[in-house]
Order: sequence, then structure tokens, then C-alpha cells
Amino acid sequence: MLLAFGGLLVAGLVASLLAGRLRIPGLVVLLGVGMVIGTDGLGLVDFDDVELARTVGIIALVLILFEGGLAAGWAEIRPVLGPSLAMAVVGTALTAVITGLAAAWLLGLTVLQGLLVGAVLSSTDGAAIFAILRGSTLRRRLARTLEGEAGFNDPVAVLLVLGFIALIQEPAYGLVDFVGELVLELGVGAVIGLAIGWLAVRALDRITLASAGLYPVASIAIVAVAYGAADVAHGSGFLAVYLTGLAIGSSTVPAKRTIVTFHDGLAWVAQLLMFLTLGLLVFPSQIGAIALQGTVVAVLLAVVARPLATLISTVGAGFTLPERVVLGWAGLRGAVPVVLATFPLLAGVEGSESLFNLVFFVVVLSVLAQGLTFESLARGLGVTTDEAAVPMQLMEPATIRRMGAEIVEFPVALTDAAAGRLVRELGLPREALLNVIVRDEQAIPPRGSTRIEPGDRLHVLVRQEAAVEFRELMRRWREGPLEVRARPKPVPGYPAVFTTRPWRPTDGDPQAPERIDGTAVAVRLRTRRDAPGTLLALEDGSFAVAGPVLARGSPGPLQDFARRRAARARTEADRAWWREVIGALAAI
Repeated sequence: MLLAFGGLLVAGLVASLLAGRLRIPGLVVLLGVGMVIGTDGLGLVDFDDVELARTVGIIALVLILFEGGLAAGWAEIRPVLGPSLAMAVVGTALTAVITGLAAAWLLGLTVLQGLLVGAVLSSTDGAAIFAILRGSTLRRRLARTLEGEAGFNDPVAVLLVLGFIALIQEPAYGLVDFVGELVLELGVGAVIGLAIGWLAVRALDRITLASAGLYPVASIAIVAVAYGAADVAHGSGFLAVYLTGLAIGSSTVPAKRTIVTFHDGLAWVAQLLMFLTLGLLVFPSQIGAIALQGTVVAVLLAVVARPLATLISTVGAGFTLPERVVLGWAGLRGAVPVVLATFPLLAGVEGSESLFNLVFFVVVLSVLAQGLTFESLARGLGVTTDEAAVPMQLMEPATIRRMGAEIVEFPVALTDAAAGRLVRELGLPREALLNVIVRDEQAIPPRGSTRIEPGDRLHVLVRQEAAVEFRELMRRWREGPLEVRARPKPVPGYPAVFTTRPWRPTDGDPQAPERIDGTAVAVRLRTRRDAPGTLLALEDGSFAVAGPVLARGSPGPLQDFARRRAARARTEADRAWWREVIGALAAI
């Protein structure tokens, strides 16, 4: 069993690497591996246990949803909570109804059977959505809306599927019962999720565990209690788990980085096992019989039902038409509908075997068609930015935001104006600091002379008051122009004239002066971060240090001035600045 388990994980990892190399969604490759090694493929794994597959799927979804909430946090979801909930509840229900009625008409099903098909296919897949957003530059508000929808709509889809199964099998079960059950389960799940999240945050804050390794154990216990308590109370366990993850993700509990990293890895394990297990459950020889029907339903779902449901559910949400089009196209199906398709199978609903194969075929088409074209469509409609939709966090974002700043990731493309520039040529304002350059998965400490290369990811710490200015700077990094003047060389025989005086308001901003006593600034050589201060090369070959005191002259006298100031410095920050000035002038 251990050998088989390890072998499946290895196969999943190889499939994920292959998907990255081929530029296709990993879900397709993982499902394909499961089909190839399964009973109807090479026969390496004999598997047809639908109940076990559903159990694996539910546990995996619980872990994936918790990690999704943990990674987002309330601070990111709160601004888009309204549209996320509208798309998750209203949009999911409308998608189910539109798809179901059309499927009933096109495939010759009863209305309830068609609505069951629509309900199974109504939910977007969190794993698939998170996967495409990791490499996307979609506008942050759109990305967070999709993340929020993916977290909230799974419970709605589960309840819709169970409700339509009950309507098919129980004549006494009516529409009022259906709506009441839906409202009750969502309400109970929300209350329990928020309550357990609140209790978990306070418990983690007040209790010191013996080892950092015990905090992930505590988090797994929290996940299990959240889902189990909601389920026992006849609420939505999926919603409870997602809300609990949001609560912990918004907090500053001890060892939070350890918890987040652990659950990120655990979610990947859950995805690999879920996709492989569902692939094992599929019999490829049966897919051909429903290929035409599956194609019709997939096109209907992607082109009509989902876009129309999105347009209706986002009315008044403040999105432009291009943004709503992209939200509609981003409704990737994934493992969630395949897991939901096992519910009718286990319930013994008539025609559920064909339904399972149909859903599987639609999911594969959806992931391929929408996953491969999503980023191109978003870029073509102009709803992308210069930032990663889901930045790679190298430090605690909640702590940074609480101190009035944020970490912005800028991926450098081959055609960007910033590509090939030196760090000192990027024109960073005083309120922004380039923390690290990630190149080939290696962290490079930036220096002024470090050259930016295509493929680099720049992680910049930005004060909130400089957010508008920094967005404009990133646009210039992307599109240009980056007007960087050549540094003038000291003029031979330049007189060793040296002057100092207080900085005057008429001189402008000491952090970014354009002229010094009528002479244009050629290059900003160094910028002080903790206080106003810059070292400048001027057009006439002289140099200047701007700040509370302006000093101007040739390198030698300026170095002497800097040494005197360093010797008299009252703080270590002052001393460090003047040493930096001395070193920069010595290199000229």
C-alpha cells in the first residue's frame, strides 16, 4: 500500500511537471494519468469504488477550501465580498437552471434530470481557479472575486445537487423544502464557520505549544472540527471550513507562516490524490458514446449559461463590461463537478452512469478551452495589470499592511522597458524599496548595479501613501519610457569647488530634485529611505548630496564632507547613509 501510494504521488508530480512544460492545465494531465493506469487502461490499478472516490474527493475539497481561505484572508476578500457572494449564490443557481433546462431540451431528459446535470456542473473549481490565477496578471479585484466565488460556491452546488436528487427520488419533497434546506444549511455552515474561526484564532493566540511543528497539527484539528460540527448540525461543512480558513488567514497567530506553508503543501497532495482517484474511476471506452452530447453541453455552459449568469449576478457590482466578460469566461470546471457526479451514482439515480461520463468530458473540455485562453482573453480586453494576480508572498502580508505598507510583485517580461535596466535606473521613489529579486527560484539581494533580466520577479515594499505614484511607475516599467540619462564623467581639471547651504523650499523635493542651482540632475546615484536624502550626478560633471543640507562639488571634497558628517552622526541610520555616500563616491 505504501509503495502504491508513493507511486501515485510520484506519477502526480511527474504529470504536474509535464503539464507545466506543455503549457496545459495540470488537471487534464493528472486525470489522464489516472485513466491510463486504471482498470480500463493499462490495468495497473484496479479501482471502481465510487464511495471511496467520493470520500477522497470530499476530504480533498475540505483541505483545498481551507487553504484557499487561509491564503486569502478577510482583508483580500472583504472588498469583493458582495460580488463574490452574488456570483456564488445567484450565479451558481442561474448557471444550474440555464444549463439544466437547455440540457433537458437538447438531450431528451426530464426537467429534473436536466436540472441535476446543471447543478452538478454549476460550481467552479477552486483548485483550477487558483492554478490559473497563480500565473496571471488579472486585475486584483477580479482575481479576488473569482477566488471568493470559488470558495463560496462549492457549498451551494452541493446543496443544489442533493436537493435535485431528493426531488427526483422523493415525491413528497417539494420546492419549499428544497429552498428551506438550502437556506438552513448555508446559514448553519456560516455561523459555525465564523464561530470556530473566532475561537481558533483566540486559542492559537493564547496557547503556546511546545513546538512549532504542533501548530499544523492544531490547524488540522480545527479543519476537522469545523467541517464535522457543521455537518452534524445539518449545515454546510464546506462553507464552515472556508470561513474558518478566512478567519485564521486574517489573523496574526503564532507560527502562521508555518501553518500556511504546511497547508499549501497539504492542498497540493489533496489535489494530486483527488485528480488521480477520479481519473481511475473513469472508463475511457465509455467516453466516446457521450462525446457529442458532452461537447454540446460544454459549449452551452461556457458560452451561454455561465456568461449570462455572471452578467445578471454582477449587476451593480461596479465591473465594466470587459471585466464581466472575463469573469464569465473564467468559470473553469474541475474536480468539484466530477466529485458531485458521484452523488447521483451512490444514490442510484437513473442514468447516473451516463451523467458521470458526461460531466467528466465537459470538465476536460472546460479546463482545456477556458484554461488555455483565459489569460489571452483578459489581456486582449485590457483587464490585466503589471502585478501578479496572486503575488508570491515572501513575508507576512498582514503584518506589513498593518504597518501601512504592502508587498507588490512585478514580473518582468521580455518586452518590458525595465528588462535590461540597472536597479538604480528604475526610478524607485523614497516610499518604495526593492526587497528581493527572484530569479530562477533563487532570491537575489538587489544592489544599485544589479541588472534586471526578463523572467525576474521584483518584490517591492511600498508605503500606502505612494500607491498611486508607484502604479504609474510600474506602468513605465512595463511600457516605458524609462528616461535614464548617461552618468556624466567628472570633467578633467574640474575645479575642486565645494559649497554647502541649507536646503530651501524653492529647491523642490530633496528626494527627487530636477535641478541644483540651475544645473540639471543627470542621475540619482543613491536614495536614502528613512529620511530625505539623495546623492546626485549633475550634468556639468559635479556631484551633490541633497537633504536638510545641500552639499555640491567634486568627488573628493564631497567625500571629506561625508566623512565629517558620519563622524558626528547621532544615529546609526545617519551614519549608515553617509557611509553609503562615501562608498558611492569612491567608486566614481
